[in-house]
Amino acid sequence: MENREYKIAWLPGDGVGIEVLEATKICLDKLNFNAEYTHGDIGWEFWQKEADALPQRTLDLLGESDAAMFGAITSKPVKVTEKELIPELQGKGHIYRSPIVRMRQIFDLYICLRPCKSYEGNPLNLTKDFNVVIFRENTEDMYCGVEFNPVPEKLSEVLNEISKPFGRFHKLDNDQYAVSCKINTRVGSERIIRAAFEYAVKHNRKKVTVVHKANVVRATDGLFLDIAEEIAKEYPDIYMDDANIDAMTMWMLKNPNNYEVLVAPNLYGDIISDLAAQMVGGLGFGCSGNIGEKLAVFEPSHGSAPKYTGMYKVNPIATILAAKMMLEWLGEKEMAEKLEAATAAVIKEGKVRTYDMGGSATTLDMGQAIADKL
Repeated sequence: MENREYKIAWLPGDGVGIEVLEATKICLDKLNFNAEYTHGDIGWEFWQKEADALPQRTLDLLGESDAAMFGAITSKPVKVTEKELIPELQGKGHIYRSPIVRMRQIFDLYICLRPCKSYEGNPLNLTKDFNVVIFRENTEDMYCGVEFNPVPEKLSEVLNEISKPFGRFHKLDNDQYAVSCKINTRVGSERIIRAAFEYAVKHNRKKVTVVHKANVVRATDGLFLDIAEEIAKEYPDIYMDDANIDAMTMWMLKNPNNYEVLVAPNLYGDIISDLAAQMVGGLGFGCSGNIGEKLAVFEPSHGSAPKYTGMYKVNPIATILAAKMMLEWLGEKEMAEKLEAATAAVIKEGKVRTYDMGGSATTLDMGQAIADKL
């Protein structure tokens, strides 16, 4: 629909997330992207003030939006204490949970799409002509959030009864070990694998590689691989192969141009996408889309980089390429192509480079340089 005004949730988050979104907005404005941007509260600051890193008002905003741009959040270790909350909220049993993981689960953003592409002239490329797209299952597996520390007595008894290998842990006191559940479902596996094959068909890619560890993690990864082999039969023109996650980290470095589309459960997809991002320059070039049936949230793969907060030093290209993904998802193909072409032109020209690329340009300098090419 021409001249449609999109509703975009604008979620800067913490640290440099604010800065890279600011640079991205310069480019979207130059494109005359017709959007109503609404700020959403998310991140560590709101956990400290409200004991909620993803407040209900932000969930309501996302539910009313066409898409969202997300900056970054400050990751915290497991043992976050309530002393970091305002005094009124301390002592009430609040637990910090990653807001981006919650967001993915609440809105069923089951596809984590991470394209990794080497752009000509990037001094950080480890290889030329690298162009891999990763489909990472985004809602289950090791990130499902079913974890125990200490382990409840009832769970310990059940595990001891039904699983012989568990017996040696049952002998320990329950606060001397922890349990994190890896849960993979048939429906979750089917839809991410099918999405990878559909992408291959649509974008004329001839090969899909399934990443797993089914030789050891036989139940969950075995299910994932079995389903992939079933679905592959429906796509006779697409070649499917598979690789263990550990071997994949070696083969991608050794033979980077042997891969086109990768699909993996949540944890392995997270690992392999960071490796692929490094192949094309690091997390400053790693863009990501969290995609569901009704909503998609786009972000850089990097974190909030607290040590650089306020310095406007971090490379915004990952976020700008995430905006390009958002435009594609909204059906604004021409705008998306222009934004990518402008980004590629600035990289190739090499006159404006942020610190990671060996230059001294600021975050906003890079955003403006790309906007000037539009």
